[in-house]
Amino acid sequence: VGNRDDSNLYINMKLKAAAEIGISANHIKLPNTATEADVLKCIASLNADPAVHGFIVQLPLDSDKPINTEKITNAVAPEKDVDGLSSINAGKLSRGDLGDCFIPCTPKGCMELIRQTGVQVAGKRAVVIGRSKIVGAPMHDLLLWNNATVTTCHSKTSTLAEEVGKADILVVAAGRAEMVKGEWIKPGAIVIDCGINHVPDSTKASGKRVVGDVAYNSAKEKASFITPVPGGVGPMTVAMLMQSTVESAQRFLEKFQPGKWTIQYNQLTLRMPVPSDIEISKSCMPKPIEQVAKEVGLFPDEVELYGQTKAKVQLSVLKRLQNQPDGKYVVVTGITPTPLGEGKSTTTVGLVQALGAHLHQNVFACVRQPSQGPTFGIKGGAAGGGYCQVIPMEEFNLHLTGDIHAITAANNLVAAAIDARMFHELTQSDQALYNRLVPSVNGVRKFSDIQLRRLQKLGINKTDPMALTKEEVNAFVRLDIDPGTITWQRVLDTNDRFLRKITIGQSVTEKGFSRTAQFDITVSSEIMAVLALADGLDDMKKRFGRMVVASSKKGQPVTADDLGVTGALAVLMKDTVKPNLMQTLEGTPVFVHAGPFANIAHGNSSVLADKIALKLVGKDGFVVTEAGFGADIGMEKFFNIKCRYSGLRPHVVVLVATVRALKMHGGGPAVTAGVPLPKEYTEENLQLVAKGCSNLNKQIQNARMFGVPVVVAVNAFKTDTKAELALVVQHAKEAGAFDAVECTHWAEGGKGALALARAVQRASQAPSNFKLLYNVELPIVDKIRLIAQQVYGARDIELLPEAQEKVALYTKQGFGNLPICMAKTHLSLSHDPEQKGAPTGFVLPIRDIRASVGAGFLYPLVGTMSTMPGLPTRPCFYDIDLDPVSGEVNGLF
Repeated sequence: VGNRDDSNLYINMKLKAAAEIGISANHIKLPNTATEADVLKCIASLNADPAVHGFIVQLPLDSDKPINTEKITNAVAPEKDVDGLSSINAGKLSRGDLGDCFIPCTPKGCMELIRQTGVQVAGKRAVVIGRSKIVGAPMHDLLLWNNATVTTCHSKTSTLAEEVGKADILVVAAGRAEMVKGEWIKPGAIVIDCGINHVPDSTKASGKRVVGDVAYNSAKEKASFITPVPGGVGPMTVAMLMQSTVESAQRFLEKFQPGKWTIQYNQLTLRMPVPSDIEISKSCMPKPIEQVAKEVGLFPDEVELYGQTKAKVQLSVLKRLQNQPDGKYVVVTGITPTPLGEGKSTTTVGLVQALGAHLHQNVFACVRQPSQGPTFGIKGGAAGGGYCQVIPMEEFNLHLTGDIHAITAANNLVAAAIDARMFHELTQSDQALYNRLVPSVNGVRKFSDIQLRRLQKLGINKTDPMALTKEEVNAFVRLDIDPGTITWQRVLDTNDRFLRKITIGQSVTEKGFSRTAQFDITVSSEIMAVLALADGLDDMKKRFGRMVVASSKKGQPVTADDLGVTGALAVLMKDTVKPNLMQTLEGTPVFVHAGPFANIAHGNSSVLADKIALKLVGKDGFVVTEAGFGADIGMEKFFNIKCRYSGLRPHVVVLVATVRALKMHGGGPAVTAGVPLPKEYTEENLQLVAKGCSNLNKQIQNARMFGVPVVVAVNAFKTDTKAELALVVQHAKEAGAFDAVECTHWAEGGKGALALARAVQRASQAPSNFKLLYNVELPIVDKIRLIAQQVYGARDIELLPEAQEKVALYTKQGFGNLPICMAKTHLSLSHDPEQKGAPTGFVLPIRDIRASVGAGFLYPLVGTMSTMPGLPTRPCFYDIDLDPVSGEVNGLF
C-alpha cells in the first residue's frame, strides 16, 4: 500500500530472489488512498486463490486512510501466511507446534545462521534484545523450543550489559544504532544483528551509512560468529521467505488433489414411508452458501450473497478459468410424459448426488428457475422430490433472487414503450416529436448512442441534429407501427386466465386509441429466452436490441433498439445474468438460472450457468443439465438451439422413463392430475409396458440421431414390479441405449442413483460424434419438415395460410436463417395429445410462425395452446401457509 522507497526496495529484493529460483512472484500495489476495506478485499481474493501458495503484506501500510495493521495481518489465511505474522501462526509457535505453522522469516533466518555455525543450540544460554512480534517475540519462542535457555531483554532492561555478557547466543533487534557494545559480549558468543539504522557519514554520497544494533568493529573481536550489517540477516530473511513459500506449496500438494474439490457432503437420514417433500427439505440443514462457493473453487469477490442459502456468481469467473478444460456435459431428458411428469428434475438431482456425495466426483447440476405460475397453480414446485431436492425448496420455488421479477419489469417496459410511441406518433407532428426526442439542453441538441444506431439503420450518416432534412426527420421519428402486427405482450408471473385477452387504452386520456391485447406468463417472455441463451452482459444487450416487437406499415421489423429501450433493459437485467448458486439435499452444488417456456421457447437453463459449471468441475468432472418436456421437444431444442449458440458439445443423454408412462403409451387409460390412477397402473401388466416401449425406442433413436450415447434411467415407483422394470431395461438396451438401469433415488437419494451414475461415467468415455440436425441456411419450411419427419415421425407438414404468410415475411425481413423452436404439445410425439406411443404417417399442421429474433429462433405454432395458464379449481396455494411465530413456510410445493 502506497509508494515508500524502502518498501519498494525490499519488495524488489524479494521479486529478484523469487525469479532466481523459479518462484512466480507478483507485486500487487494499492494506492496510498486505499482503505482498510480495499486491502481486506485484496487479501480475501488471494486467500481463496488456489494458485497462490503464499503472500505477504509489506509493512508499514502507507495509506492516507486509517488501517488497523493487526487486523490486516490476521486476515491472511494461516496456511498462506509465509511471513508468519498472523496471530494463529504466532500462537502455534508459542505452543511449540513448529511443524504446523509458519515462522516469521527474520527469526527463521537467524536460526538458520546459528545452525550454519555448527554450534548446538540445546542447553545454551540465549539472550534476545527486542520484543516485537516480527523478530523479538518469535525469536524467543524459536530458541526456547530448540531447547536453549532464553532471556528476553529490551531498552528498559536495567542490567542489559550484564545479561548480554552471559549469552552464548545473542540476537539483537532493538532498532537502536550500535546500542550493544563489543565489551559487553561474552568471548566466543554467536552474535546475530537484525538492526538496520542510518547514521550520519560525511564520506558517503548520501551523507549517511547503514549500521546495525551492535557495534560491529569491537564486537567482532570477541564473537566467534557475527552477522554484518548490511548483508547478514537481510538476505537470509529473503531466503527464508522463499523457503516458506516452497513449504506452503508442498503442504498444499500433500493436502489437496489437483482438480478435486474438498467438499462436505450431507448425510441423509432416510425414512419409510417417504415423508412429504417440504418435510424432507426442512429436515436437512443446508450448508452456508459461502461455504459451498468456497468448496467449488469460487473466490469471495466472485460471489454475491443473498442470505445464507443462495448467492449470485459473477461472470468474471469465466475469464479467470478460461484456460481450464471443460468437464463432461450431460443432459437429462425423458420419454413423452404423462401429465404428472416422470421425474426428470428428481433424476437430475439424484444423479448429481450420486456422482458427488457417493462417487466423490466434481459435479454440478444446472436447472431452470420455476415460475410462480405452476408453483401456485397445479404443478407445485420444481425442486425435485423425495430425497433428491434443491434446498431450501421454499427459497427455490419462490422469489429466489428476483430474476423473474426483473424480467417482468423489463418486458412490461417494452410493452409500455410500444403503446406510448404509437400514441405520441398519432397525436404529434414530426417536428414536435423530434423536439421531444432530441431536446435542446442548455442550447445544445445531441443524439444519444441508441439514436445514432437508429440513424445508421436508416442509412442517415449524420451526427448533428440540426443537419437532418424534413424527410430524414420523418423517417427518424416515426416507427409507424402497424397495431395488427404487434407480437409483444405484457406479462405476469401468475396464472390469471382472465388476462388472456384484454382491451387496453380505455382511459379518456388515451383519446380513443384502444386496442386488443393480452397478458402472457413471465417465463414465456422473449427476455427470459434471451437470458437463457446469452453468453454475457454484452451479448444479452445486443440480443435485447434485436428483439422484434412489431412491423411497420411498410412491413419493416420494429425492434427494441428502435424504441430506444435497449440500455434500460440491460440496466434492469444486469444482475439476472449472474447464475444463482444453491445446493442439493446431500450438499452438491446447483446453478438455478433462467426458466424459459419449453414450448414457445427452448426450455433449458442458461448457457452461462453451464459454461461456468463446466469450468469449475474441471476436465474429470460432470455438469448435469435438464431439458424441459420430452426428448422430442426439450432435448431437440437443447441440441439444435442451445448447443448451436453455446458451442458446447454434450457427452451423454440420460433418458428418464417410467413404467407408468409406458403403460399409458401402450394403450392404458388416461392419466389425469388430481385423479387416482386406474388399476392398470398399479397392477403388473407386461403387455401394456411392452407395447408402450415404442415411445421409449423412438426417443432413444432421437437422441442417437445426434450422435450422443444414451443411458436410460428407469425411475421406479413403489407400484412397479421387478418384472416390469426388467422389461423396460431389456427393451432400452435392445433399442440401442448404451445402458439402462433401474433408479430408486426418490426414496434413497444419491444412493438410489449409483447405478445410473456409474453408467453415465462409462458412457462419457464412449465416442460422442455430436452433430446438429439441420443447417440454419436451409429454408424455413425445410427446417420445420426435417424436425417433424426425423424427430416426431410425421409423414409431412401442412402450413396453414397464416403460417405461409409468416414464412414469406420472415424470409423477406432477413430472419429465415434462424433455428427453429417448435411449439407443440409435450404429451405426444405428434400434434395431437391423444396420440400416444410412436405415431407415424400423420401430417403436422403449422397454424402460425412467430419470431424471437433477439433470442435467436423462429417458433412455429403446432395446434392450440395458451401462454397464460389458468388456475385449477383447487390450486396448490390451498396447501401453502406461513407460521406466524417461526416465519417458516408450511405446506406442499
